[in-house]
Amino acid sequence: MARLRIGILGAARIAPLAVIQPARDLPEVEVVAVAARDPARAAAFARRHGLARVHDSYASLIADPDVDAVYNPLPNGLHGRWTIAALEAGKPVLCEKPFTANAEEAEAVAAVARRTGLTTMEAFHYRYHGLTARMLEIIASGELGDVRRIEAWFCIPLLVQDIRWDLALAGGALMDTGCYAVHLVRTLAGAEPAVVSARARLRSPAVDRLMQAELAFADGRTGQVTASMLSSRLFGVGARVTGTDAMLQVFNPVLPQHRHSLTVRAGRRLRKEQVPRAPSSYAAQLQAFAAAVLHGRPFPTTVDDAVANMRVIDACYAAAGLPRREPTIFS
Repeated sequence: MARLRIGILGAARIAPLAVIQPARDLPEVEVVAVAARDPARAAAFARRHGLARVHDSYASLIADPDVDAVYNPLPNGLHGRWTIAALEAGKPVLCEKPFTANAEEAEAVAAVARRTGLTTMEAFHYRYHGLTARMLEIIASGELGDVRRIEAWFCIPLLVQDIRWDLALAGGALMDTGCYAVHLVRTLAGAEPAVVSARARLRSPAVDRLMQAELAFADGRTGQVTASMLSSRLFGVGARVTGTDAMLQVFNPVLPQHRHSLTVRAGRRLRKEQVPRAPSSYAAQLQAFAAAVLHGRPFPTTVDDAVANMRVIDACYAAAGLPRREPTIFS
């Protein structure tokens, strides 16, 4: 296979940013098809984005012999079911975050991925941008001294009706924005945390609009994740790593191609850095997915990583006295 032909499950708003636009600059990738439960919506999406093939069901797209790999941006509760279906059909999958509804379902997907040997990547696109690499480089250099605390937050004002508020679709702030904060703390720590405590504020029964959790690592480091979808701030996204010698703080580690800042403060000394914004996090992720499928190259957001992230999310819900999210029973 010299060229990777991708089909999209669902006419999702994120699909143009995540795969369609980046694919135009990657000669080894082509987005060729879309499927949606509403055929008219799928057809309109295909016309708008220049896609050649339209399917009236997810199963039909997965079975299409002219589709080599699948991008799965369906609602959270449908991720596991349709990722497994694609893998069983022999198609590698780039699956949007969060990987599944809960850790048990993530483990089921991971088992299929291991058995089939097919590339299965969770779409934490920020992980593929140079800003994340630079954060990890600073931590590893020892400039901060001994790291004591790692915090990440992702807060937005989602004031409208949206599927992300739907418990039946595995919605909630922790699932949507919080999965980034959990993943970022884990990434920067290079280790798995225990959830010490968590508190939530609800928008509707069992659906969190705010989640904040305190974390602890086996080596004594602490952490915190904060997620909100009813924030008073338009875009509050950041991370802080506090060491014995200095503190690293980053604004917008999730979408750094739009605007970001990185500062290291040691006493009265303050250093500011910028990393190149291009390629975008989405372009870098798609390139990594293609390299994994076409050439067997390794990548960080593996199924094992996805399972670990979902375990922390489940533990946060349990600590806050809320039920874990469950797979969606309808297609």
